Amino acid sequence: MKTAESIQEIREQVNNLKSKGKKVAFVPTMGALHDGHLSLIRMAHKHADAIVVSIYVNPEQFAPHEDFGTYPRTIEADLKLCKEENVDVVFMPDTETMYGSGKKYFSIDIEELNVHLDGGSRPGYFQGIALVVNKLFNIVNPDIAVFGQKDYQQFRIIEQMVKEFNHPVELLMAPIGRAEDGLALSSRNAYLSQEERALAPSLYRALTYVAQQIENGVMEPALLISHQQEELEAKGFENDYLSVYSLDTLQPVDKLSTENKYVLAIAAYLGKTRLIDNLILEI
Repeated sequence: MKTAESIQEIREQVNNLKSKGKKVAFVPTMGALHDGHLSLIRMAHKHADAIVVSIYVNPEQFAPHEDFGTYPRTIEADLKLCKEENVDVVFMPDTETMYGSGKKYFSIDIEELNVHLDGGSRPGYFQGIALVVNKLFNIVNPDIAVFGQKDYQQFRIIEQMVKEFNHPVELLMAPIGRAEDGLALSSRNAYLSQEERALAPSLYRALTYVAQQIENGVMEPALLISHQQEELEAKGFENDYLSVYSLDTLQPVDKLSTENKYVLAIAAYLGKTRLIDNLILEI
C-alpha cells in the first residue's frame, strides 16, 4: 500500500494504476474508519481493480459551532485498516493542499436538494461537501466512486453534481452498515456515553416501525411520525427531523402513492451527539 500527500503524488499513483489497465475505485472519507467505511472499500473491490481511499477532515463542511476541532482523527489506525483491506493508495492531503492559502473566488451553490434534511439544519454543509468532492474527483480522476446510503442526501447531491458537471465517474451507493442492535455505524458514535449508546438504536426502531406501517398501507404517515418523535423525546432525544422525502427531489411528501420511491429519514441529538439514519421505501 502506498500513500500520497500531494496532488502530484496521487495523480502519479493513479496514472500508474491506469497505465496498467486497472479500473480505479475511489472511497473518500474523513478518517476515523469503522466497519461502515470498510464495507464501502469491500464494495469497491467488487467493481474495480485498484482502490484509492482519501482521508481528509474537510473544514468547509463544518459550521463554526460544530465539531471540526474534536472530530475523531485516528490516522495510524486508519492506515492499518486500509492495508488490511488491500487498499492500493491512501491520499492524505492537508488543507493547504486542498484549498491553498490565497483568496477564494469560486464556490458551489445548490438549489432545492439541500433545503431539507441535513441541509435544512446545517447551512453551508452540502456546499462544503460538493466543493471538496468536486476537487477530489478532479484530483484523483477515478473510474468509480463509492458512498454510503447513511448519508443519502449527500449521495443524491453528488449524483446530480456528477451529472451537471460532467464528471466521468460512476457512482455506487453501499447499504448502511449497522451494529447488531441496528444502530447505523458512524464515526460520531464514539462520542456516545455508555448510557447513550444503549438508547441510540431507538432511532432505527422508530424508522422500522414507521416503514412497517407504510408497508401495511398507511399513506399519510404524519400523525404516526409525530407519535414516534414524542416517544424519542421522552427517551431523551432532541429531534431534528423525521419525515418521508422524495428519493429524487428530496422534498417532503405528506401523501404517499404507489409505484414511487421515497427515503424515510431521521436525525436527532442524543446528548451532544447528532445521529442520522434512513430507509429507502419502494411502494
